[in-house]
Amino acid sequence: MREFIVEADGGSRGNPGPAGYGAVVLDAATGEPLVEAAEYIGIATNNVAEYRGLMAGLRAAHQLDPSATVHVRMDSKLVIEQMSGRWKIKHPDMKPLAAEASRIFPPDQVTYEWIPREQNKHADRLANEAMDAGKRGEQWSATRSTAELDSGASRSAADASDSAAAPSSPADADVRAATAVATPGWAPVDMGAPATFVLLRHGETPLTPQKRFSGSGGTNPSLSDVGREQAERAGASLARRGTIQAIVASPLARTRETAGIVARHLGLEVSVEDEIRETDFGAWEGLTFAEVRERYPDDLTRWLSDPTVEPSGGGESFAATATRIAAARDKLVAAYAGRTVLLVSHVTPIKTFVQLALGAPPEALFRMELSAASLSAVAYYADGNASVRLFNDTSHLR
Repeated sequence: MREFIVEADGGSRGNPGPAGYGAVVLDAATGEPLVEAAEYIGIATNNVAEYRGLMAGLRAAHQLDPSATVHVRMDSKLVIEQMSGRWKIKHPDMKPLAAEASRIFPPDQVTYEWIPREQNKHADRLANEAMDAGKRGEQWSATRSTAELDSGASRSAADASDSAAAPSSPADADVRAATAVATPGWAPVDMGAPATFVLLRHGETPLTPQKRFSGSGGTNPSLSDVGREQAERAGASLARRGTIQAIVASPLARTRETAGIVARHLGLEVSVEDEIRETDFGAWEGLTFAEVRERYPDDLTRWLSDPTVEPSGGGESFAATATRIAAARDKLVAAYAGRTVLLVSHVTPIKTFVQLALGAPPEALFRMELSAASLSAVAYYADGNASVRLFNDTSHLR
C-alpha cells in the first residue's frame, strides 16, 4: 500500500477577504512532491480556505492512488482537531466542508497532524501564489509556480540532518558514521511522476566489520547474522512506507539475499540486473586498505588520484564503473518511468548513482559515507534532470 503526505494551507487577506489555498502531495518514502494544487477562491475566511486546501490535497492523493494511506499535515489547529474528531464543528460554513473532506478517503486511511507554520512553507507559498494570481485577475499556473524551489529546504518530509562526511575508502566496508543529506531538488510539475530509485546497500557480510575490499571479483560472501537482521529491519521499514513497486538486485550473493528478505516483507518478486554489481577490485579483493597500501603502494596512489586507473591485477576503474552505472540508470529509468523501484546494490554503484545525479567529480566518491543496509534515493524526471532525495539513511536500523 502506498503512503502519501498531504500538506495543505489556506489564507485570506482580510478574513474574510481575497482568499486562496495551496496543497502538495508528497511521497512518504522520499519526500518527493508528486502533485501541487492551488486556487484563488474569491472572498472567503481563513478557515474556509484551509478546508478547501485540505480537500484539494486529499483529492489529488486520491487520484494518484485511492487505496493509499494519507498523513495530513497542516498548521491549522482548527482543521486538524475538527477532522481528527477531537473538536466539535459548530460553524455552519465548516460543517459541509468537513463532511465533504471526510468522504474523499475512508476514515481509516487518513491521519492528521498539526505542524508549525514554518514546516508548512510549501503549501503556504502555493496559497499565496494563488492569491497573488487572483489579485492580477488570473488563475494560478503550475508551470509558473516556484513554491517548491522557495520552500524545498524546509520540507520536513525530506529533511535529514546535514553532517559533513569524512573521507573514506570506496571499498565495500562498514562505515559507522551515518550522514543523512536531503537535497531539495526541483523539476517542473508538468514533467510527470519521475522514476524514483530507492537505493539500498546490502547488509553486513563477514568481511564488512573488517573493512575489507569486497567487490565483484572476490569470494562473493553471503550475509552475516547481523546483515540478515539489518535486511529484515530495512524490509519492515519499507513495508510500512508502502511505496516500493518493484525490486531489482545486483547478482552477487549478498545483494540477492538482502533483496530476498526485503521482498518477503513487500510481497514482490526480485529482478536481477548485472550492471549494478560492485566494482571488481582485482588483486585487492579481501584485503584491508592498510594491506593494499603496504603491498601495492604505487598502484594505490595512482588509483586514488585518477578514476581511469584500475586496481592491481586488472580490476575495474571508477571510470568504467561509472560508464556501466550510467547505462544501467538509463535502462532502468526507461523501464520504470513514473514508478518507485528499490535497487539493492553496493557501495560504489550507489555512490556513483548519487555522484552522477549531482554532476559531481569522480573524487566525490571518497567524500561519501555509506553504511551497510542504508537507504538513499534519487528521482529521475522526463527532461533528464535528477534530484537526490535521501542519502545514507540508517534510521530503520536504530
